[in-house]
Amino acid sequence: MKILYFAWLRSKLGMAEETITLPSDVTTLYQLVGHLKSRGPAFAEVFDDLDVIRIAVDQEYVTTDIPLADASEIAFFPPVTGG
Repeated sequence: MKILYFAWLRSKLGMAEETITLPSDVTTLYQLVGHLKSRGPAFAEVFDDLDVIRIAVDQEYVTTDIPLADASEIAFFPPVTGG
C-alpha cells in the first residue's frame, strides 16, 4: 500500500511517501493510523490529533473508519484553508 504525506506531515516525518505491507491485523483505516503511530515518536506526534488531518483513500476523501481491503493508496494532509 502506498502512503502519501503532505505539507507539515511530510516535514515532521521526513518523507513524502512510502510503500508498506499492512500487518494482517490492520484491516481498517483507524487501525492503520494506530499502526503508524506505533512506529515512533514522530509518527505518534503527527497522528495524535486526527481533527487536524484530512485523509483520502484512493483519492476519495473519507471522514470515518473504513475497511482497507481494496485500497491501494492512502494520503494524509492538513485541511486546506483560504484567505
